[in-house]
Amino acid sequence: MTERLQKIISSAGITSRRRAEELIAAGRVTVNGARAVLGQRADPDSDAIAVDGIPLRIDAERTYIMLNKPRGYVTTLSDEKGRPGVNALVAGAGKRLYPVGRLDMYSEGLLIMTDDGAAANALMHPSHRVVKTYHAWVRGPDVSVSVARLRQPMTIDGYRIWPVDAVLLSETGGDALLAISISEGRNRQVRKMCAAVDLRVVRLLRVAQGSLKLGDLPSGKWRYLTPEETAYIRSIG
Repeated sequence: MTERLQKIISSAGITSRRRAEELIAAGRVTVNGARAVLGQRADPDSDAIAVDGIPLRIDAERTYIMLNKPRGYVTTLSDEKGRPGVNALVAGAGKRLYPVGRLDMYSEGLLIMTDDGAAANALMHPSHRVVKTYHAWVRGPDVSVSVARLRQPMTIDGYRIWPVDAVLLSETGGDALLAISISEGRNRQVRKMCAAVDLRVVRLLRVAQGSLKLGDLPSGKWRYLTPEETAYIRSIG
């Protein structure tokens, strides 16, 4: 089956899809001995693809897992402060996997990890508007007013963020549980949005990313994605 050449290169784990486009434009990619061009498609099973003269090796066996990241773990694969990383939690998968996006150290929940660079880039790319939903336990002086403000246009760190969906799920006094859905992933975006409307986040749990749902996966545990979930990821972009 033919695919876009930049996607094939990214899937091979060499570089990102955007960087692959730059390599193609620079004439560093060939297909069956001929210089490739932007927009070209190829079949990784039958075409000889090379980057800088080195044949591309395609590993058809990609791994996709979902981790319920606990609080206290970082999503970087190496940390200068020696904090525990999520890679230790998925060592049982037997492959070097990379987080798709990030959750800050104090946030929990759904984290996709894979060795499929193309799928990871597609899930993270802002143009695909993959919606991420969080449950946020918050405290504030007037939660209902703050939730209404969350739905209004807002500027965070000098950037005008896209509209978000915020729903008040429950409230007891000044404590409340919100469902907040965003379609971009700026640094600590949900926490900064809540702070801007006088809400303090006590706990933040990501429960969904696109059609992928955390469900009842226990904290600190992981599972392989189902064939349907894998097909969804690979269909993006």
